[in-house]
Amino acid sequence: AVAHELLHHHDLMVVTNNINVANILAANPDCRVVVAGGQLRRSDGGLVGTLTRQAISQFKVDLAVIGCSALDEEGDILDFDIQEVSVSQTIIRQSRRVFLVADQSKFSRTAPARIGSLAEIDTLYTDQPLSENLTQRCRDWGVRIVVAGA
Repeated sequence: AVAHELLHHHDLMVVTNNINVANILAANPDCRVVVAGGQLRRSDGGLVGTLTRQAISQFKVDLAVIGCSALDEEGDILDFDIQEVSVSQTIIRQSRRVFLVADQSKFSRTAPARIGSLAEIDTLYTDQPLSENLTQRCRDWGVRIVVAGA
């Protein structure tokens, strides 16, 4: 969904570790697309592993958009794939600002590998309001919450 929203933007350079995102953005002639190579995860077109991390480490980006598999009540950002976790951690380190996109389904499940904390994120985009506990944590950490359609 985020990649589709970028189709009409101009003067962009996008560094991605997802071949599906790269294919979508290829339709925008005003967008330079850099694909961080690595091992293909066929389930979603993600590229992961050492090569991916090394490629991403070569950039300092203004804005990163990341996703996750789960978001717990302590504000931990979680995933199932440890290789994706290390890529996401690299992206966070190499970014001036970080946006997390997580729909409400992420609030009701758990995953074993920790990407980081919401405290490391600038803005959380979601489709439903967070619990009062998580909302308060975000306030304390200075994390902006944007609920789509609200």
